[in-house]
Amino acid sequence: MADNLTAISQLLEASLDPRQNKQAEATLRQEEAKPGFSICLLQITASASTPYNTRLASALCFKNFIKRNWTNEDGNYKLPLDEVATIKRELISLMISVPAGIQTQLGEAVSVIADSDFWERWDTLVDDLVSKFSPDNPVVNIGVLQVAHSIFKRWRPLFRSDDLYTEINHVLGKFGNPYLSLFESLDAFLEQNKSNKEKLTQGFTQLNLMIKLLYDLSSHDLPPMFEDHLGAIATLLLKYLVYDNALLHTDDESESGQLEFVKAGIFEVLTLYVQKYIDVFGSHVQQFIGSSWNLLTTIGQDTKYDILVSRALQFLTSTARIPEHAVAFQDENTLSQVTEKVILPNVSLRESDIEMFEDEPIEFIRRDLEGSDSDTRRRAATDFLRQLLEKFEQSVTKVVMKYADHYLSEYNKNPSEQWKAKDTAVYLFSAIAAKGVATASHGVTSTNSLVNITDFFQNHLATDLVTESGVQPILKVDAIKYLYAFRSLITKEQWQEVLPLLVKHLGASEYVVYTYAAVAVERVLFLTDGKGQPVIPPASITPLAGDLLEHIFRLIEKDPAPQKIQENEFLMRCVMRVLIVIKEAVVPLADSVLGHFITITQIISSNPSNPRFYYYHFEALGALIRFAAPAQPAKLEEALYPPFVAVLQNDVQEFAPYVFQLLAALLEANPSGTLPEYYQNLIGPIIMPAMWESKGNVPALVRLLSSIIPRGVDSITKNNQIEPILGIFQKLVSSKANESYGFDLLESVIANFPSTVLEKYFVSIITIILTRLQNSKTENFGLRFVRFYHFICAHDDKGYSADFFIQVTENVQSGVFTPIYLNIILPETQKLARPLDRKTALISFTKTLANSEAFASRYKKGWAFTCEALLNLLSQAPLPATKDDVIAENDVEDMAFGVGFTQLNAIRATSRDSWPEIGPQYNVWVGSYLKEADKKHGGRIATFARERLSPEAQAGLGTYLSA
Repeated sequence: MADNLTAISQLLEASLDPRQNKQAEATLRQEEAKPGFSICLLQITASASTPYNTRLASALCFKNFIKRNWTNEDGNYKLPLDEVATIKRELISLMISVPAGIQTQLGEAVSVIADSDFWERWDTLVDDLVSKFSPDNPVVNIGVLQVAHSIFKRWRPLFRSDDLYTEINHVLGKFGNPYLSLFESLDAFLEQNKSNKEKLTQGFTQLNLMIKLLYDLSSHDLPPMFEDHLGAIATLLLKYLVYDNALLHTDDESESGQLEFVKAGIFEVLTLYVQKYIDVFGSHVQQFIGSSWNLLTTIGQDTKYDILVSRALQFLTSTARIPEHAVAFQDENTLSQVTEKVILPNVSLRESDIEMFEDEPIEFIRRDLEGSDSDTRRRAATDFLRQLLEKFEQSVTKVVMKYADHYLSEYNKNPSEQWKAKDTAVYLFSAIAAKGVATASHGVTSTNSLVNITDFFQNHLATDLVTESGVQPILKVDAIKYLYAFRSLITKEQWQEVLPLLVKHLGASEYVVYTYAAVAVERVLFLTDGKGQPVIPPASITPLAGDLLEHIFRLIEKDPAPQKIQENEFLMRCVMRVLIVIKEAVVPLADSVLGHFITITQIISSNPSNPRFYYYHFEALGALIRFAAPAQPAKLEEALYPPFVAVLQNDVQEFAPYVFQLLAALLEANPSGTLPEYYQNLIGPIIMPAMWESKGNVPALVRLLSSIIPRGVDSITKNNQIEPILGIFQKLVSSKANESYGFDLLESVIANFPSTVLEKYFVSIITIILTRLQNSKTENFGLRFVRFYHFICAHDDKGYSADFFIQVTENVQSGVFTPIYLNIILPETQKLARPLDRKTALISFTKTLANSEAFASRYKKGWAFTCEALLNLLSQAPLPATKDDVIAENDVEDMAFGVGFTQLNAIRATSRDSWPEIGPQYNVWVGSYLKEADKKHGGRIATFARERLSPEAQAGLGTYLSA
């Protein structure tokens, strides 16, 4: 064991050395497979004699190991049960005893375990935590509270459910009162140690966690023990909201300290209590309004106070929603005071903003754009102002316009010196002009009727866009941002005039100016009018597209370092949008665009660092393939294959799922071609089991294999690769998370290989499916099985049929078909929702009635049930599938990035209709097919109808047979 610990320690040390980290990480992954690996990591992490960095690497390795190996998709443990028990027993004590950096990594591992096990499979955890509370040892408490917060914060975004409330009540029953006692003892500890900097800082670190837990525990309902002690809790919150102690002040202007974090956390709790528990908390609110007002009117402009100021403003905003508290702001003099003392100081540009504009432009943009600046002073002050505007529209508009006009006249007196005054005026005007929530697609959609959007732009902003020189870059950004914000309220005609100005600003020398121009151009190209038509017709962009794309690519590639190329996702999003808009008009530009994409792919794959950038990059590349590949498939295949395969060979895991999708799209663009040799060589590697270990690869690999199969039947058969492909189907279909992908792969195999080749595998295939149906059927699995049944029955052209399915099923288990047909296939067929699935079921039932010998002779009642099911389907015949031309990319704010699967929408897979010749007039096809079969079989369908059907069903079928 000791030797093993030494070996793993050495590997962990090597993983920190850039020269040998790849090799070390690969060897560690091999070690993972050995029993007890996780326990070794915990021992190394716990060892005080081991260097800190090795312990940290060990904790990080443990966290990642747990993420990958704790449970499978169905929630069952992947580790031996004794290892699971040891980890749960040792982890909390260990976490409390290690340094803070290591604690964070272990805390994340606890979170992962709690996600799957808490609380039923880990019901000792809360007792464990509470038993370690100490009235006078903040270091221990910090460890315990960190674990508690990492678990309980999961509740915050969840919707109410019985299971969730059972869990919360389980926690409160054990944790609630000890938590309140700990709060009291911490208050005493802070009093005793107010002159001891080290202990005071530790105490405030604990207090910060206590406040976070107060929020966690109250996030769904007010805990009864909190309601019983609400007065005492409010007193403590107020005490620490106004608390000050020079020992807690930080020297740094930009780094918030524990004092700021604690106060910001208190405001967060107060906001929650005002929004959810005002009926019991209402009597305490007034004292906090006064304190927050004092804080906001006396606090400094340093950036370290930003989070505190924004939370204080969020609290005031939530109180202003409540009529009895809002009246305090009603008077015009009060509104002037609020604007002057609270709004203006927090919306005016500070030196730190200007420095960020110049030195960290991408951060400036991200912070400034919709939604990403929720903790900035500007955003919080704007929300407060808008809340007041909602309550007192006229007075607020009047007061704010007075200030905006004052700042504009200051600017006009001396534009070069007073340009910040204009920035403030534009900000104030925009804040009160917009109403409601701006949307990602349309920006502001509703405005204040007391102001005029267009006049303000023409009188104050248009010149900043037109003037070539002498205008402050931030004022140009203000003008572009104004267009961006109010984009859906500007008419088509106005956009025709303004768009060339925006495009011109893509040539600006200032990073923020050209990036904002790209953001605005991208969004206006996305914009549609009330009838769904683009506001900017594609025809007006197509002539500019070549120059526009070249220019944006030049901006992206300006600095060839991998992290610089992928720094600015907004530019790549603009490239993507232009390609989606011009569609097939990209064909003449394909060579140059392709060259840029290949260069960028090669550079960033050496160090992927911005998931948003590479998502848009691959989405844009997908658009190029979608619109250019059908015209020149071989050219794109040949150009893109080498860089794509390099990504796979170099194991760039973040890119692999994208590359598999793009390779599939290239093949799908040329369905009739033979499979090029380089694709044939790819089959072997992608059907290796290791490829399928990563969850993110699965959907993309299934898509790629499904697009290789139609063109590669001969090659796959010759190389004996059918069995490994069916092995993949078996692995996928056994897991709830991947069952649909398993069926997709199987259907692709059946649709393309001759039945003579597959015959010998069918008993195994059906056995695998029936075992899952019997042991762990999910609703989705049931539906996919039914769809598969119809797929087989409808494909008589391939030598399949209902009789074929029955024969194989009976070979697996005698008599099993009848209960499956009656209890699953017939009832579930009505639930099939997708048009193509319903069409397949219609064809399957029709061919069964017409041709099946088993239903004709053995399953006489079954024939009648099948006929009724068909009539039912025909009464609500599926709509033909629509061709969807709208490409909506994923909203990157909603995406959980990482090494996972992200669908590329520009090349979204389309469902393949195996029967395009059967048009939407399904009743006509059903009637003619059954009449033909009736004739062929000597009138047996008409006979069966008389003998086996109810009068209603006879009449129903009669309308099709006589049509």
